[in-house]
Amino acid sequence: MNAYRDQPVNENDQAVMLPLSRGVEPPERAWADEDLGPTEDGTSDFNAGLTSLGFIRAAVRRSRRAWCITAAVGFVVGLGLYVASPALYQASTTLLLTNGPEVQPGAAVQDDQTIAQSLPVAELAVHKLGLQQSASSFLGSYAATPVTDRALEIVVSAPSSNEAVSWASVLATEFLDYRAAQLKAQQNQLFRSLDQQVSQARQHVGAITAQIQRLSAQHAPPAELSNLRTQQHTATLALNQLVATTNGTRASAQTLTAAEVTGSTVLNRAAALPRSRLKHLILYPLAGLILGLVVGLGVVIVRALISDRLRRRDDISRALGAPVPLSVGPVRLSRWRPGRRGLAAASDPNVRRIVAHLHSAIPARSRGAAALAVIPVDDPQVAALSLASLAVSCAQRGRRVVLADLASGAPSGSLLGPSDPGVRSVTVHDAQLVIAIPERDDEVPIGPFAHDSRNGRHSSLGEAVITACASTDLLLTLAPLNPSFGGDHLATWTADAVAVITAGRSTWTKIHAIGEMIRLANTRLVSAVLVGADETDDSLGMTYTPESADDVEFARKNPRPDAQGFFVTADPGSGGRHPHDR
Repeated sequence: MNAYRDQPVNENDQAVMLPLSRGVEPPERAWADEDLGPTEDGTSDFNAGLTSLGFIRAAVRRSRRAWCITAAVGFVVGLGLYVASPALYQASTTLLLTNGPEVQPGAAVQDDQTIAQSLPVAELAVHKLGLQQSASSFLGSYAATPVTDRALEIVVSAPSSNEAVSWASVLATEFLDYRAAQLKAQQNQLFRSLDQQVSQARQHVGAITAQIQRLSAQHAPPAELSNLRTQQHTATLALNQLVATTNGTRASAQTLTAAEVTGSTVLNRAAALPRSRLKHLILYPLAGLILGLVVGLGVVIVRALISDRLRRRDDISRALGAPVPLSVGPVRLSRWRPGRRGLAAASDPNVRRIVAHLHSAIPARSRGAAALAVIPVDDPQVAALSLASLAVSCAQRGRRVVLADLASGAPSGSLLGPSDPGVRSVTVHDAQLVIAIPERDDEVPIGPFAHDSRNGRHSSLGEAVITACASTDLLLTLAPLNPSFGGDHLATWTADAVAVITAGRSTWTKIHAIGEMIRLANTRLVSAVLVGADETDDSLGMTYTPESADDVEFARKNPRPDAQGFFVTADPGSGGRHPHDR
């Protein structure tokens, strides 16, 4: 984790401690800017894991409570629909229909199906049954289906079995009567057409006869009268032939219509269909369950695909510009147990792993107090609990600890004692430590390592912490950063920091901004801890190459101050420490 920090440059390096004199600003630690290189192009590929099946599977597993709830809601809704509107009773009847010659087999029965499902037939049935509903609504309660070229089945749904049988019987009768009336209307229309043709032929013969009589009275030429008599004879023959044909067509049409009317009858009388209550009792809730499950999974998958919040360790490492060597599962904190009772949550295995990681990140000190800051990127509760547990653990081991809680509401201070502003000593689990909490309106509290070159004074909280640190050897700081105020004050509290990030809570932009603020504050971002990581995340969270000789040489030429305000540099051949090992 911190191998690049603890390895010596060579056996002859020597650390030179330079006191921070008043009125002299510490040199800019440009070595921190070296971390900017690997993160500049991090946005180009942090979405690489978003298209994999494993990512979808992880999103579904994370949100299993959500889609289980939607599935349960769908099941309850389906059950409620069954109770509120139980399945209707059904009855069916089959009609045997006789049709005339067809141009295409099966076309006539399809016409009969259309007639059966027409609004006029529904109106006749509603009137016959005396129902208090519209014909259009009644039309939706039944369906006509061709069985063969001559058989038509009608299935009717009704609130009761008797009503279903009655409706089907009346509907079949009304359909047959309406169909018979339509056939007779078509026959009468044919007869009228034939009678019109015969009438026109007779009028033609009469017109020729009248013309012959008129010309005979006028003593017209014989040739003209002979031509007219020829036309009269031809017209009379055509009339007689038309009358004969019309009489034959009339007779055949009457026979065909009679056959269609009398040959169409009810083949199977209306009868109730079997009805299974258990089938519908299972079908309705099951359909609701499946629909709710599909909707829930769809929402979860779409939300995961369009989300710009990071979950994978590699993505977070690229955005933050620091390794993520530790990832733990979700930490369940009880919001009903504030104060010291909330420390019981520190027994969570995930919290213990975070505490162990923070303990290993505490820099080794040869003199003075060591300092470490924990930066909660999103949720401060887990970071506060881990830092409070670390402070108590170190205090129980005999270390003199000062815990500075700079977060709003002082979550770490609330776990260990009163959250009022100020510096006070508390005893927790037979361990004594000091808690420092800034004023509520102090957005950027200045720490003990600050120096005002204008008036030579520290802030009031910094002065109090300096006094407390005089007899302590460890300063732990909970320091959330806000881009609105910047992070320059972070360097006044520590030179090393560990970020705590909750998976799926922060965007790439926010995480990257926090990392940049830490570096711009001339503070080293040692590592990051990922809380709530997916079990399927196999990424390492390591995005940097090992420190090169050039990096070591750059760090040697650009010393940085330690927690006591001393600059550490390395002088080859002097047998000192590595510049990063303070």
